[in-house]
Amino acid sequence: MSNSVDLDCNNAGRGVWLVKVPKYISQRWEKQKPMTEVGRLKITTDAKTGKPEILFNLSEEILKTDTSTPASSTSANVPKATQIPSDHKFAISDIQHQTLAVFSQDDNKYLAMEGTVVQKGECQPIANAHYMKLKRESIRIASQPTKVVQKIDRAVNNFKPINAHRSEIENDMRKKAEGKKMRDDKDVVMNALFAAFEKHQYYNLKDLERITKQPVPYLKEILKEICHYNAKNPHKNMWELKPQFRHYKKESSNN
Repeated sequence: MSNSVDLDCNNAGRGVWLVKVPKYISQRWEKQKPMTEVGRLKITTDAKTGKPEILFNLSEEILKTDTSTPASSTSANVPKATQIPSDHKFAISDIQHQTLAVFSQDDNKYLAMEGTVVQKGECQPIANAHYMKLKRESIRIASQPTKVVQKIDRAVNNFKPINAHRSEIENDMRKKAEGKKMRDDKDVVMNALFAAFEKHQYYNLKDLERITKQPVPYLKEILKEICHYNAKNPHKNMWELKPQFRHYKKESSNN
C-alpha cells in the first residue's frame, strides 16, 4: 500500500517573507487565537540611499500578552516587570542563491504549499533607551545564581560529574574542523558586550574578541551599532559605548 500524500500547490506562485523574530515575540504569537492582528508593517524608501526601510510595530494585543510562566521567563530571560519593545526594524538579507518554500499541515495530515520565499530578513528591536533598559535588566537576571544550598535529612546517591558532555565535545570538534569561529546570535553577543562594559569603560578590539569569541568582522558590525571608536589619545584604538547606552557609576569613568 502506498504511503504517498497529496500536495496542494494552488498557492505555489504566491510570494511570502521569511523573517526571524526575537523569542519574546514568538512566545506571544504562539498564545494568540487565529486571525489575531500581531502587528503592522510600514515600508518607506530612504531619501539618501534609495533603499527600502521596513519598520514593524507590535499590536497592543501582543504587548499585553502574559507569558510569565517559569519556563518561558527563564528561556527568554525577559523580566516580567519590563514591557517588551513595540518598535522593530527588518534587516533584509540576500536569497539569490537559495530556494525556499513554506508548507502547512492540518490535523488531517493535509499538506499544502503556502508560497515561495521572495524575501528573507531578521526582525530587530530598535536600540533606543527603552530597549537598552530591557537588556540591562536581562543581564542582571542572567547574572543571578540559579543554584541554592538545600539541607537534606538523608543520604543520597552521589554521581561523578562529567567534565565535558558529549554535546560540548562535538561542538568543539566541529569548530576545530571548520577552522573558524562560529557566530552566536546577535542578542547573545550584545549581552556579553554590555556585561563587559559594566566592568570597564574602554576596551580594545582584541580584548572584546577574546570576551565574545566572535569573528572580528561580525563583532565590528555589532560594535559600530552601540559603540564609538576612539582614534585619538588618551584612549586611542579603544571602543566605548555610545552616550545613549552608558549607565556607569560616576567613579567608573576612570577605569
